[in-house]
Amino acid sequence: MKNFLVHNDEIKRDMLKFIGVSSIEDLFEQIPENARMKFLDLEPAISEMEVQKRIKSLAKNNNADYTTFLGAGVYNKFIPACISQVANRFEFLTAYTPYQPEISQGTLQVMYEFQTMVCRLTGMDISNATVYDGAAACAEAVLMAVRITKKDKVLISNKLNPEYINVIKTYCWAGNIQIQMFDEIPHDTSDYACVMIQNPDYYGELIQTPSVDTLLIVCTNVSALAIIEPPYNADIVVGDIQTLGLPMSFGGPYAGFIACKEKYLRQIPGRLAGRTVDAEGNPAYCLTIQTREQHIKREKATSNICSNQALMGLCATLYLTVMGEKGFRQASYLSSKMAHKLSDMLAVKGIKTLNTHFFNEFVIEVNNADKTLQKLKENNIIGGLKLDNNKILVAATEMITDEDIKNYAACV
Repeated sequence: MKNFLVHNDEIKRDMLKFIGVSSIEDLFEQIPENARMKFLDLEPAISEMEVQKRIKSLAKNNNADYTTFLGAGVYNKFIPACISQVANRFEFLTAYTPYQPEISQGTLQVMYEFQTMVCRLTGMDISNATVYDGAAACAEAVLMAVRITKKDKVLISNKLNPEYINVIKTYCWAGNIQIQMFDEIPHDTSDYACVMIQNPDYYGELIQTPSVDTLLIVCTNVSALAIIEPPYNADIVVGDIQTLGLPMSFGGPYAGFIACKEKYLRQIPGRLAGRTVDAEGNPAYCLTIQTREQHIKREKATSNICSNQALMGLCATLYLTVMGEKGFRQASYLSSKMAHKLSDMLAVKGIKTLNTHFFNEFVIEVNNADKTLQKLKENNIIGGLKLDNNKILVAATEMITDEDIKNYAACV
């Protein structure tokens, strides 16, 4: 255990001499002087009770009493109280890290059930047990398509979430993959590894899933799949599961998923849990596919990140289980109903909705987006996401009431 002892001055001198420097400060010579932190300006230590009082005092400065119409990939959804109670049980929280083959049967079963639910929603044959988030799912799907087709050019819709586009560009830059953005899909796509679209798109518009001459990747809103037809003609379906029992939480953590046709099983990144029987014939769960470089040879790995959000996947599984098919569909129906009701009410006031067909999100055109959003905020309403000086992206969920809609319309 001597390696875990604190180094004394003599050991430090020997280490510095061995690597050829005279002081610890010499190790930081490459960092410009003006970029170095001389000291940490910290207050004197205080007790745990004092810390709690300080934190509570600071928390009072937060104003969370807003009605929110924000969307663009993150939505204020109803979350049954039992989800956090179950997900925070020690059997899940303290189970061995959910990246390894030795994880508990309970966690493996949750992964398996999650995959089954995603397949039912997307109409695909195979799903993985989550990836980091929706953006990572899109980027990993593009890399997956490149591996399958052996082509290095991809077509990406301009109406994909811009944050997802940026992540895709980063992945493709590192992999020397050429990206071509499009508003309309080219007639001939056979030279490309894939075509990626979003449905509903970033602006909330519902589109027809196209037929292409290469792999088709569809990024979707899983809640929308409760009331719209799954993209059966897609080869790969991806998305974020934030709407399935995960709070907005200032931007995370969330999780993404990748689902595909069975013939692409060996190219899907992340983990897949499978069900079998043990020596006594009882149901047993195991990690059937493990594709990151810690598990298999690096050159054969399809993922080199800890591409699993097991607790987030657990929350999503619990959400879908508790809501059930009927409740899940009802929540999505209410989200769409309230969005259309708001759009109709704004139209009466002369505010135009730019969408033709939408699920629960749409773009409105106003005279001044900043002034409109500010006035709404003064009335405790977060009115949406500013797209430009005259356009706002507005979303509604089942959490919005008729009164909320009337207040919104009265303030614009």
